[in-house]
Amino acid sequence: MARAATTSDVFNAIAEPRRREIIAILARGERPVGEIVRALRIPQPAASKHLGVLRKVRLVSVTRRGRSRLYRLNPVELKTVYDWTKEYEQFWNNQINRIKARAEAKAREAKKD
Repeated sequence: MARAATTSDVFNAIAEPRRREIIAILARGERPVGEIVRALRIPQPAASKHLGVLRKVRLVSVTRRGRSRLYRLNPVELKTVYDWTKEYEQFWNNQINRIKARAEAKAREAKKD
C-alpha cells in the first residue's frame, strides 16, 4: 500500500516530529541549514528533505545570503492548525477545571482530618 503524501497540507507536514522540531528552532529566528542540522543531529540531506516539505506547504521560507541559505518560519501558515485546535479548547478547559475541583476538594478533606 502506498504511503500518503506528507506535503499535501500543513497538518500532514507537522505530523512528523522532526518537522515540529524544525518549527521550534525557527520560532526563535532565522537560521542557516547547518545550524538546524547541528541542533537536530541528523544528516544534512535529511534536514533538507524536511525543510523542503515545510517549504512546500509554506511553513518556512528561504533566502540566500552569499553562499548561505537562511530559513525562517512563516507563522501565519500555522493559523489553520490553531483555528482547528481552538474548536477543542473547551474540552481541555473542562478537564483542567475538573482536576482543579478535585484537588481543592481533597485539600478541604485533608484539612478536616
